[in-house]
Amino acid sequence: MLVLVAPGQGAQTPGFLTPWLDLPGAADRLADWSDAIGLDLVHFGTQADADAIRDTAVAQPLLVAAGLLTAAALDVRADVSVVAGHSVGEITAAAYAGVLTEEAALGFVRTRGLGMAQAAAVTETGMAALLGGDAETVFAHLERLGLTPANVNGAGQVVAAGTAEQLAALAEDKPEGVRRVVPLKVAGAFHTRHMAPAVAELGKAAQDLVVSDPSVTYVSNADGRTVATGAEVVARLVSQVSNPVRWDLCMETFNELGATTLIELCPGGTLTGLAKRAMPGVKTVALKTPDDLDAARALIAEHAAR
Repeated sequence: MLVLVAPGQGAQTPGFLTPWLDLPGAADRLADWSDAIGLDLVHFGTQADADAIRDTAVAQPLLVAAGLLTAAALDVRADVSVVAGHSVGEITAAAYAGVLTEEAALGFVRTRGLGMAQAAAVTETGMAALLGGDAETVFAHLERLGLTPANVNGAGQVVAAGTAEQLAALAEDKPEGVRRVVPLKVAGAFHTRHMAPAVAELGKAAQDLVVSDPSVTYVSNADGRTVATGAEVVARLVSQVSNPVRWDLCMETFNELGATTLIELCPGGTLTGLAKRAMPGVKTVALKTPDDLDAARALIAEHAAR
């Protein structure tokens, strides 16, 4: 069983789309999407520096465009059984599953990115990854500091979100058992109450969407459960902005469904790293450049033959 996953914000790096634009039709496709949403995805994916693509309003559409572009290049739709995405990657997954058209998904994520950027500008906030430690101990410690466990990623990783002052206090006072606290390259406390204004904005945009039920099994960040209707997928995409990402539960569901292979769309690496620790025995490939496409296809063919 093949699971296709899409990474979230923070996975982007300067120039990461450059080699992909050498593929037939890729540059034109990205240019068309750029015109449709009023954002130069080609520039930001190939020439912009790290600070420019850290901007939430840029990073989110860029990541969804990258996921859709590389999914088309992989071209294994008939083999995919399950799709999911981490945070903004859920919009990529929704488009891949046919819940939204690619154009609608990019317009929707453009609204999401702008709304979350505006919400983040109200108060200086951010996020930091905690590596190691017992989950209950970590959660209790974060609660004492006023922080939210915004991403529960499994494999010993929780991402805390809150104000700059709260994160500074965390850096000075780590929970027992936590090896490291790593600040993330994101510009806001995503998946917390600080994003409430963006939820309202996205809810308005969702009213104009034409949605279809997912064509493959879609696993939701909210609780790791599968979602059968397009309307419910979109409702969860809206509420997800101010609620925690439970990637740990998503991986539990992948295991329960019988996953044998997991492919992470570009810019891959983060989710395959988590899967290697939390999904023993599942083969993984992260799509970083077009050179990874053959390895992904070969792995899929190998497991399909078993």
